[in-house]
Amino acid sequence: MANVTTGSAPVTYNEEVVRKFIIAAIFWAVVAFAVGCYLAAELTWPELNLGYSFTNFGRLRPVHTSGAIFAFGGSMLFGTSMYVVQRTCQVRLWGGSALANFIFWAFQFFIVMAALSYVLGFTEGREYAEPEWHLDLWLTMIWVLYAIVYIGTIIMRKEPHIYVANWFYLAFILTVAVLHLGNNMAVPVSFFGAKSYSLFSGTQDAMVQWWYGHNAVGFFLTAGFLGMMYYFIPKAANRPVYSYRLSIFHFWSLIFLYIWAGPHHLHYTALPDWTQILGMTFSVMLWMPSWGGMINGLMTLSGAWDKLRTDPGLRFSVTAVGFYGMSTFEGPVMAIRDVNALSHYTNWTIGHVHSGALGWVAFISFGAIYYLIPVLWKRDAMYSVKLISWHYWTATLGIVFYITSMWVAGIMEGLMWRAYDAQGFLQYSFVESVVAVHPFLMIRLFGGLFFLLGALIMVYNAYKTIRGPRSAASMLPNAALAAGE
Repeated sequence: MANVTTGSAPVTYNEEVVRKFIIAAIFWAVVAFAVGCYLAAELTWPELNLGYSFTNFGRLRPVHTSGAIFAFGGSMLFGTSMYVVQRTCQVRLWGGSALANFIFWAFQFFIVMAALSYVLGFTEGREYAEPEWHLDLWLTMIWVLYAIVYIGTIIMRKEPHIYVANWFYLAFILTVAVLHLGNNMAVPVSFFGAKSYSLFSGTQDAMVQWWYGHNAVGFFLTAGFLGMMYYFIPKAANRPVYSYRLSIFHFWSLIFLYIWAGPHHLHYTALPDWTQILGMTFSVMLWMPSWGGMINGLMTLSGAWDKLRTDPGLRFSVTAVGFYGMSTFEGPVMAIRDVNALSHYTNWTIGHVHSGALGWVAFISFGAIYYLIPVLWKRDAMYSVKLISWHYWTATLGIVFYITSMWVAGIMEGLMWRAYDAQGFLQYSFVESVVAVHPFLMIRLFGGLFFLLGALIMVYNAYKTIRGPRSAASMLPNAALAAGE
């Protein structure tokens, strides 16, 4: 717990649940990255599928994606949002420790059961593999309780102003709730059976899935982590947000535009042309608010750029903002119909996804982790600054290998699939394109292993820090932190 004096009465923050979510996030990061490396090896050497149903690519792929997005990313969002809302509102989490701990354990139980559901083959069998309907209901209950705790804390705030990070976290919480309910409307076959049928079918089902899929990117992987950016970069740099007015513009324009962009995943399908063009138009318009947020994050370091030499944790966060800007430029470009005709179904899309997932989501999370561990465990600093630097350069090198190999492979695939000879026949068979990208699949695996190695360095550094001696200041009687810390 941390005591903070606001007025006459000290506030005791609930840091226990935040510590649990940070430890869980680190654990799930290693699991997700390791499964991802195994899947990259399976794509490179298919015999690694081993002939067992639970080791094949189709069942392990959603374990990797859900592990990275919801287990690692979700635990980070739960933990950091509960940390930030207490500090910026200067009140303890609403509902007490018991409710916060229940949310933590219920969410971890959901993650484990969803992974088992995927491995055993129990999903709704759609583009975004959702677990069985019992688990959908369980997650709905968790999310409602999470929203109540978060909103209740804001309502009880002692600080009259609602800091912008809370706006982004709140948009993430509320919109993901709507997405989850809309995408998972299904009719169970029986109460005790795992099988269910979606209320949608055909083109409508595809549209609902990509309304969910792209807005999961927009609100889970973007808005939530922007809340992280708007708190932890100013704190680590000890600088105010560059432009609060720009942050408000960033928030409202992003929230309004993102929700319309999903149809760009369905170009040249049975979806009506006007819907495809609508999705493309709003996707291109998203470039403006996204880069507004990137500029705001980078310019927050004005007058504090020298900290990047001495604080590799902050280096993670700033590099993440750079990847955010790159991904949010590449995404609108790929949403243009003529570009999408080349990129769709190719490894270019995989490179784009991972530049965002690894470069933006993972890096901003690593920066938050390196800031939070000394604070939550009352240590003077991380065990080794040098190890943070090793993690940074190892992970960065892994991302470079990963995304560049996938860009080259994807563009090559797209060009080979649309190449015709003088007689008008396809110049290459599909098998020839598979053979051509094989070297790049190996490079992708190499990059993934580097990224996993960086995460293992982080685990060791975190362990040594947590097991190390407490800071002298935290051991003083009635030690109080400054308000907002």
